[in-house]
Amino acid sequence: MKVSIASDHAGLELKKDAKDVLRAMGHTVIDYGPKTAEPVDYPDYAAKVAASVSTGETERGILICGTGIGMSMAANKFHTIRAALCFNTEMARLSREHNDANVLCLGARTTPKEVCLDIIKAFISTEASKEERHRRRAMKIGTCCTC
Repeated sequence: MKVSIASDHAGLELKKDAKDVLRAMGHTVIDYGPKTAEPVDYPDYAAKVAASVSTGETERGILICGTGIGMSMAANKFHTIRAALCFNTEMARLSREHNDANVLCLGARTTPKEVCLDIIKAFISTEASKEERHRRRAMKIGTCCTC
């Protein structure tokens, strides 16, 4: 799977570890930045990942900032994006199964690193439900990529 990833300055270190986990899982990773810890505006990086998923360049995206809130708000402005801010693996699994989430948002300052890495594994390895009720609900959120 091709996965896009970006962060702001607060999520830079976690992003590096996330890329290692994704590659170890056998996925191709496209890093949209930033490359340094200099302060940046997170909406600019959310837009890069959301656009790559929205256009089909990548299948899923991961966004990391201090809390994950700003990234999720910015990403969800894009057509076909269903970005989910997750704090544990159950949220990640259910966001994929029930909502067909295609972008994962994480808070580097609010969730421990090891938990974040487990969340990424759950998000990437979980498929969207094919049940009609879940597909119907995802369609109501926005255009559903699996329908």
